[in-house]
Amino acid sequence: MLLHVTHATRYDYAPPVETAQHLAHLKPMNTASQRLVSHALTISPTPAQHGESPDVYGNTRAFFALEATHEELVVTAESVVDTAPPVLSPAIARELPWEEVRERFRYVKDSSYDPASDFVFPSRYVPRHDDFAAYARASFAPGRPAFDAAMDLTLRMYRDLEYDAGSTEISTPAIEALAQRKGVCQDFAHIMIACLRTLGLPARYVSGYLLTQPPPGRPRLIGADASHAWVSVYLPGADGPGDWADFDPTNGRQPGEDYVTLAIGRDYSDVSPMRGVLHGGARHTLAVSVTVRPLEELKEQ
Repeated sequence: MLLHVTHATRYDYAPPVETAQHLAHLKPMNTASQRLVSHALTISPTPAQHGESPDVYGNTRAFFALEATHEELVVTAESVVDTAPPVLSPAIARELPWEEVRERFRYVKDSSYDPASDFVFPSRYVPRHDDFAAYARASFAPGRPAFDAAMDLTLRMYRDLEYDAGSTEISTPAIEALAQRKGVCQDFAHIMIACLRTLGLPARYVSGYLLTQPPPGRPRLIGADASHAWVSVYLPGADGPGDWADFDPTNGRQPGEDYVTLAIGRDYSDVSPMRGVLHGGARHTLAVSVTVRPLEELKEQ
């Protein structure tokens, strides 16, 4: 499926910003189930410096610096991505009990390093807490395969938690979102990751987009979509490396070809779409618009 994604971010500053440096994660990844066909990043005003580089997790980061006074900043990322239904590696031991997966990631002196172990530890937005383990236990019965347990946790969260756009902010702790049983996709992802890591299982945060369908008989609303977030769980092979399986607790399903992966990290702080350091601009307003649509729709216009 060829998907066209437009992600536009606009900041208005008062008073004006004198100088600024920004970092953006807005370029979709190449993965086993998606291929980046094209990508363009437009920045206004034109930056004095602009470049990109990979981070430690393989995401592409765009860096740009503005050295002239400006009252607004508009950053537009336009991408075309060829997606396919994800297929798990045949090396994965799907029947491996979750306790055995946990044991693979216990520290043992002189053992070989597994990159997935980076995602077992707490991070800024994903602390360890007994409440996460208590919530997860209903899904992680003794001896249950890790894949089945993760899918059950995904479905339970979909049933138990309410999606409420006004209930949390970016800084809302995951433990608070769990206690109130409501939040947005970012909260759902952080809660599920916290549940898994508290049990000793590797889990990572995935940022991206989801193709939504307009109501029957109505046109697609340009700019009405939003960024999305979900979870990857590491499933090892019987005797060696395995693969990551994605789960979306916000929608109670596994991502398919209607999803676009943007970046992966320990939590939101690793992959926030835009962040920066400003000199001036004590106050600002932010407007973000996202449109995800099949490329054929764009060609028909």
